Amino acid sequence: NLVMVVMGRIEVCEVTSRQLDVGSHHEAVVDPCAGAIATFAGAVRDHDPANPNPVIFLEYQAHPSAGNVLRSITEEFADRDGICAIAVSHRVDSRLDIGELAIVCAVSSAHRRTALDVCSELVERVKHELPVWKLQKFADGSQEWVNCP
Repeated sequence: NLVMVVMGRIEVCEVTSRQLDVGSHHEAVVDPCAGAIATFAGAVRDHDPANPNPVIFLEYQAHPSAGNVLRSITEEFADRDGICAIAVSHRVDSRLDIGELAIVCAVSSAHRRTALDVCSELVERVKHELPVWKLQKFADGSQEWVNCP
């Protein structure tokens, strides 16, 4: 028996200063093999549970290796059975106001459970492993670095 293994396509995989768009990520993963497309959009919120002051904006800074790290993580997920395509982007190097998108991920697969699981797991891996640091600016003028060694 001949078994053919096909890796899912990586349509978008970037660390960028440009505004992110859920629709373009969704469109990038549309595929005839896909019975499901799961998307995730991580937006800047107006609070941090660890600080009583309102958050007014964020800034993300990335290590120069961030793009390669994102590609490596994404390739692991694209190699899973049933994945048709993946698009993932993380925003850096600019001010992000409340409601702006910091991360967008879209995953297409033959079945909904696979698309939902991979989208969720990929976002968690990126959050924990991508060398990106977040500077939160608060209404009282204070600031705090998050995920910064």
